[in-house]
Amino acid sequence: MTAGTASTIGAPAAALRGGRADARAVGWWLVAVAAMVFVMVAIGGMTRLTESGLSITEWQPIAGTLPPLSDADWQALFAKYKQSPQFQKTFPDLTLAGFKEIFWLEYIHRLWGRLIGVVFLVPLLWFWMRGRVPKGYGPALVGLFVLGGLQGAVGWLMVASGLVDRPAVSHYRLAIHLGLAIVIYAALLWTALGLFQPRGASALARRDRGWVHLAYTLIALTILAGALVAGLRAGLIYNGFPLMGGALVPSDYWVPELGWLNAFENRAAVQFHHRVLATLTLLAAAYLWWRVRGAASWVLAAVLLQYALGVATILMFGQTPPPMGAAVAIGTLHQAGAMVLVTAAVWFAHAARRVTASA
Repeated sequence: MTAGTASTIGAPAAALRGGRADARAVGWWLVAVAAMVFVMVAIGGMTRLTESGLSITEWQPIAGTLPPLSDADWQALFAKYKQSPQFQKTFPDLTLAGFKEIFWLEYIHRLWGRLIGVVFLVPLLWFWMRGRVPKGYGPALVGLFVLGGLQGAVGWLMVASGLVDRPAVSHYRLAIHLGLAIVIYAALLWTALGLFQPRGASALARRDRGWVHLAYTLIALTILAGALVAGLRAGLIYNGFPLMGGALVPSDYWVPELGWLNAFENRAAVQFHHRVLATLTLLAAAYLWWRVRGAASWVLAAVLLQYALGVATILMFGQTPPPMGAAVAIGTLHQAGAMVLVTAAVWFAHAARRVTASA
């Protein structure tokens, strides 16, 4: 990363208006918002694993803040849910009591998203009106707020895709939704770290930057491939490791009718690609650590943790029947593990940026 790129993201320490106290205050606020986004992603994984995400069939950003307050409210919501493909094709025997169980998790998921918006907007306005926004950071903070609003719209478009013909959301929209959440989370952390310590003195040789870029590309591709696995429920097949159906490459890896779409719509191929990308990511992180050490240790540790959680998730869902409580827990941890990995990657990237900016 060049010095010119760095200057568009964070201002030098001497240029931070209001001094270091204001910079640190804004930085800790952004860390708090990032922590809420982390929790949001974990809750999102839980709603997906428990089939709760399609329980609320309308998008009401304001009116939807209040939960059902009477039996008539519950009956009205349940009646709307009965018109959805999920009820008609997946849970036709679901009772009102069962509906309440899946409703509350999705309600919490949406309410938490609204709360993130409030926790971001109100302090932003306060810092702005008091002139405490560090110089050069105003556009970035406004951009983060816009991304948050866009994420809410993308989330609804994802849910809406599962309310038309089939009781499942589009795996493409799910990947976009998760990817945007990670972009927002990473941008929050990156901006906060720039406020805490805009400059550094650690060293990263130029010859190692290519390996950093490779490792980060593999991390991004692996996470997006995992979103496709989740959206297609591809983790419910081939629940052995390291082989898939007794072979390194599953027998149904290629379906002629799908052609190049096998990579995105064939469940066997999608899971295989996720496994391969995860393994390549592990190898790249290990080699990066061997070359660089230091903060790269956190990246390797996070990759190892995420790899182990992924294998555990595959094996857990292979049990007949799978222990659903444990399966949901390990699946949720696997999604949260992706956020831990992103955290480590941003931390290391910030150190590399500081070095490059001062070189």
